Amino acid sequence: MDVVSWVSAGVALASASATAVLGYWQQQRLRTMEQRTLMDSYGASLAWAAFDFQGRVFNILRGHVVDRAPGERVGYLTSFLTRGTEQEAEYARRSTVFVLAEYLGWVEILRRDVQFLDLGNSATNRSVMAQISKVGHSLSAIAPDSNELRLFRAEQRAVGELMVHPDGDPKRRRCLGFAEFCARLDHDEAFRGWFQRLLDDVDELAVDTGPAVPRLEDIQRQLVMLLDLLDPRAERFPQFRGVFDPERAAPRQDDAS
Repeated sequence: MDVVSWVSAGVALASASATAVLGYWQQQRLRTMEQRTLMDSYGASLAWAAFDFQGRVFNILRGHVVDRAPGERVGYLTSFLTRGTEQEAEYARRSTVFVLAEYLGWVEILRRDVQFLDLGNSATNRSVMAQISKVGHSLSAIAPDSNELRLFRAEQRAVGELMVHPDGDPKRRRCLGFAEFCARLDHDEAFRGWFQRLLDDVDELAVDTGPAVPRLEDIQRQLVMLLDLLDPRAERFPQFRGVFDPERAAPRQDDAS
């Protein structure tokens, strides 16, 4: 083979190698962009669910403080479960369980579609995953005096699975809405069986929130820390995401939601 042939072969080989390398990096780049799109989309939904969940826990805690303070004002659960109409009581009961279940539903969706192990090079995503684990630990923590709204890890997964809408396709999944959730409670005995104890727990909290305060404070704190990671600039939730502090007059997060 003459020199020209050797040079031509070398150029062809180098060109093929460069094309292969560029193709590989382009595929990796597209994959990363797709994963970031999923994380952005699902992360926003998870943030909303975490915000709603921590807001309800905040109001239960604040209601406990209000109930014990002098005056005629009453807290959230007392107002709607103890002194409200049956319709108001059922709303407060179901909506409290719903915001917990919806949060777990979005956690399950992230597990299925985002695949955090493939996002290991992102410090933010590692922090988000670690904080989700901390929230799960707080939800499963055993307290000596009260275990209302406690779910062990496998129960958290089961509730999350039940909340994933059956019609959602991979990468386009969604959770059950509140109306769908209530309809399933009314007409699906097996579905309701997973939530009955949680519904009963809300009634127990309305009777006496006191023993559950330490656990609920920890859950609310961990959820706010997750929000700080998902919405670090407080663009989606500029208000009503502070850690509950019974020693100071905290702003009301929720009127009847």
